[in-house]
Amino acid sequence: MVKHNFLITGITGQDGIFLTKKIFNEYKNAKIVGLTRNKNSNQFNKKLKSIDTNLNLDNLNLYQIDLLDYEEVNKVLQKVEPSYIVNLSGPSSVYESLNNPIKFKKEIYTIFDNLTDACIKNKIFPSFFQPGSSEMFSSKAKNPLNENSIFLPRSPYSKAKLRNFNKTKMLREKYDWNIKSGILFNHESEFRSELFLVKKVIVQALKIKYQKEKVLKIGSLNYKRDWSYAEDIANAIYLMIMSNNSNDYVIGSGKSYTVKYLIEYVFEYVGLDSKNLIEVDSNLLRKSDPEVITSDPKKIIENLGWKSNTSFEKMLEKMINYETKLNKY
Repeated sequence: MVKHNFLITGITGQDGIFLTKKIFNEYKNAKIVGLTRNKNSNQFNKKLKSIDTNLNLDNLNLYQIDLLDYEEVNKVLQKVEPSYIVNLSGPSSVYESLNNPIKFKKEIYTIFDNLTDACIKNKIFPSFFQPGSSEMFSSKAKNPLNENSIFLPRSPYSKAKLRNFNKTKMLREKYDWNIKSGILFNHESEFRSELFLVKKVIVQALKIKYQKEKVLKIGSLNYKRDWSYAEDIANAIYLMIMSNNSNDYVIGSGKSYTVKYLIEYVFEYVGLDSKNLIEVDSNLLRKSDPEVITSDPKKIIENLGWKSNTSFEKMLEKMINYETKLNKY
């Protein structure tokens, strides 16, 4: 009988929440060990139940460990003996990485190295998923971006991601290991923090509506981004981790939308006219950012049958409704 023992780092983030739901929906007897910096499971369980009230969490265990400590990682790996590892841990804000590049690089490198080194030491070679980022691509690469597009990272965050992406390839060849990377494009959900643009726009729109703020400040209305719903991305991660092939894939919707459209849709949905409520300040932009970023997910669609099921507008509505309910607007 095939064991379905999953080890998921960073499990309490948005991708971990939706991936946990997916695994338990597919395998009722699956066992999931989540590694997290905060062992308090109440908020995590509450979020899981908010997207699926029927989930049985008896086979879910959260371990609070320091992923930067190799010995702690090694002990957990020996105890769990996972058949699958999904590494979702580590800092995720590109902007914060610009302010603290050394810390960001060290954390992203070390977490990945500790996990893979422990696997190698114990001769445990589970199916392993490592997230890459669309930030790894050159700002001059032609859209839409696919697995063969040119890499030239634009931030400390993306430099660290590219280093791990390349090391994944090396480990795959050296150990004949089913270890692979998903090059993730922007994805959002109701569980995002306000550090990210879509959630920031939604929160500010609601604050303006209820007279807690006066305007939304934004860097540009013309930038276009490929935004997917996090549950669709988690489903792609699931398909990759369960696949016997070790291909790397671009994961995104294949569609991009302007910041202007994002703002207009959100403001209209909450009952506001955005016309006089927006201030554009180009100083908020990163100079290295390309104006347009769009994915080409053709390879994962053809090879694994994945598709993005949630429209951009439906994603925004989910996020707005959740934020409204959460903060009792």
